[in-house]
Amino acid sequence: MTDKKQMRSAARLYAVQALFQMESSGQTTESVVKEFKDLRFGATYDDIGEFAEADPEMFRKLVFTAVNEQAKIDQMTHRALVAKWPIARIDPTLRALFRAAGAELVEAVTPPKVVIVEYVDVAKAFFPEGREPKFVNAVLDHMAREAQPEKF
Repeated sequence: MTDKKQMRSAARLYAVQALFQMESSGQTTESVVKEFKDLRFGATYDDIGEFAEADPEMFRKLVFTAVNEQAKIDQMTHRALVAKWPIARIDPTLRALFRAAGAELVEAVTPPKVVIVEYVDVAKAFFPEGREPKFVNAVLDHMAREAQPEKF
């Protein structure tokens, strides 16, 4: 049995994957949300293994908020980046991660420090050997302070 915390963590990871997939394939929000719910959440495949169960409502909300608030989130991300690194030059996986995390920060339901820790863990899953998790931590800290200054 998967607990709620694990299901929320899985929803975050899947949201990053879905946003990446949408950007690279041009899929619509509805089609990617349906695909993940139908084919990934808790599914088991012989050649891949078992996918984690995820909180479907949180996943859906993250993906839709990231898409609907993308301009605002990208501006927040841009302000958190070094001037020579506009968001368009960022690795597409990191761009998807910043959009998913930004969606959660804009919604202001989850405490910003929890959002930062969760998405740094997502970055570690995608970049286990790299410096990206530290970069993600710094950018998300900046974004969180902008989105929710009253919480710092």
